[in-house]
Amino acid sequence: MKIAFGCDPNATDFKKDLISFAESLGHECMDYGSDDPIYANVAARVAKDVAAGCCQRGVLLCGTGIGVSIAANKVKGAYAANVGNIYQAQRAQLSNNANILAMGSQVTGIELAKCLLKEYLSLSYDPNSRSGPKVDRIVAIERGE
Repeated sequence: MKIAFGCDPNATDFKKDLISFAESLGHECMDYGSDDPIYANVAARVAKDVAAGCCQRGVLLCGTGIGVSIAANKVKGAYAANVGNIYQAQRAQLSNNANILAMGSQVTGIELAKCLLKEYLSLSYDPNSRSGPKVDRIVAIERGE
């Protein structure tokens, strides 16, 4: 799977560790950088490329994961979930079809972050599941319906 990674300067080392981990799982990783202190810029770049299909999934990191997830979710077709536990990482994909995982480098330990990433990447959304109508409604809202 091709994964886009981006972060703010505070999460640079965290991102590098997660890229190495994702690569060890066999994924192709694209590093969108971490130099811009305005994290919304890298979040938007990652979100646009994920929404356009250039990458299958994205991973965004900042201090809490909140800012990058809010910024990414402003991009049509980008669905970012900020997670902090295994159940959230599972449900981000299974229940919500999130194509971007957000985490906080200052609130999540690196070993937990690796577990969250591995779990998220191992799952696929099923549009025929009971979550299908819920996700369809989110997409309809995005279209202005």
